[in-house]
Amino acid sequence: MASTANVFARVEPKIKEEAERVLDQLGIPMSNAVGMFLRQIVMQRGIPFEMKLPASRPLAINKLIKEQFDAEFLKGMDDIENDRVFSAEDVESDMRGMYNL
Repeated sequence: MASTANVFARVEPKIKEEAERVLDQLGIPMSNAVGMFLRQIVMQRGIPFEMKLPASRPLAINKLIKEQFDAEFLKGMDDIENDRVFSAEDVESDMRGMYNL
């Protein structure tokens, strides 16, 4: 049997729980998933997925001046008036489909 080394990592409890749920459905123990991730780092000589900053950052409402807040509010109202909105159920369904949940 190959020798092993311990890896200790701190993660947010909610993320750990959600990951465990997905991995359980896949039948993959957390330790195997971490090992798979590390192998991919070695094989690809880097992080095995694209890492970049989002095109735009979420707005922190408490950082906006009144004019900025009003402009963002009007954008939202325009989206509603022009039917550019999605129900929570549709978003959840799309996410489940994307991640085979």
